[in-house]
Amino acid sequence: MSLSVAGVSVRFGTADALADVDLAVADSEVVAVLGPSGSGKSTLLRVVAGLQAPSSGRVVLDGVDVTGVPPHRRGLGLMFQDGALFPHRDVAGNIRFGNGSADVGSLLELVGLPDAGSRRVDTLSGGEQQRVALARALAPSPRLLMLDEPLGQLDRALRERLVVELRRLFVRLGTTVLAVTHDQREAFALADRVVVMADGRIAQVGTPREVWERPASEFVARFLGFTNVAPRAVITDGYAATPWGPVAVDAPDGERAVLIRPAGVRPGGDIEATVDVATFAGERVEVLLTVAGAPPLEAHWPPASAPSAGQTVSVGLDPAEAVVLPGGTWD
Repeated sequence: MSLSVAGVSVRFGTADALADVDLAVADSEVVAVLGPSGSGKSTLLRVVAGLQAPSSGRVVLDGVDVTGVPPHRRGLGLMFQDGALFPHRDVAGNIRFGNGSADVGSLLELVGLPDAGSRRVDTLSGGEQQRVALARALAPSPRLLMLDEPLGQLDRALRERLVVELRRLFVRLGTTVLAVTHDQREAFALADRVVVMADGRIAQVGTPREVWERPASEFVARFLGFTNVAPRAVITDGYAATPWGPVAVDAPDGERAVLIRPAGVRPGGDIEATVDVATFAGERVEVLLTVAGAPPLEAHWPPASAPSAGQTVSVGLDPAEAVVLPGGTWD
């Protein structure tokens, strides 16, 4: 099923929860809508599901305008953050609530819970409950599956394992998926494309790699967790003057926001810094540096070469890890 959202706005009084949103999702594509609380991502999901009427705009499924069609007639599957399972029903009963004639055994096999049909839901782990909720959402064979923070209540290790399994399942089924999350790692692992939202508007759309490597704005860069952003770096003759020092960039002269990825803060160079914190994070050490007269500078170094807290180091900025963000005085 293909999905088109055209000019959709949702207003609550004078506030816009969504403002003129356009989005297209291709048949069998997995799209993750990513953003902070209040960005409008869940409202967008509710509009597509028919649970929230738009103030303006259209929702089109496979070329048919369904803006005024009730939720149960849209052929959609919806999985909420908490799973919304019925404690008085066993696993099979919960799945059949989605479709009374569902092949429970096949669905449980699909989500990796064979022979669990007779179990009480309150005896299941968090991950198992999410699998049952997914099986129930898949029971009606939906043309479009929508997930609202599907793994939000699980611990990090379980989330990372289940998101890979979900990705494999969606590829196998060829299901069109629209998923909402605030977790960038979950979105990047799950989706073919990522939609970043801010204040009811779409801030960027692209593949996970495109969004990660080329954030469309300072907001997107900071939301993705990048802290080394110089909001008003002056670019002259191919060099950007950041608070930490100059870095070569491929951009015309002007004032721009410039991002320096943590991997681009390299040992050796003309910038003197003091190590405030050095945190071991498996394959890397996350180092927070203080440079006189500048904001804190984050660096990611291999454990073998990482400095210790309190140490004075000299660093340089790698041009290959510098990103000139869109917008500026010369646009």
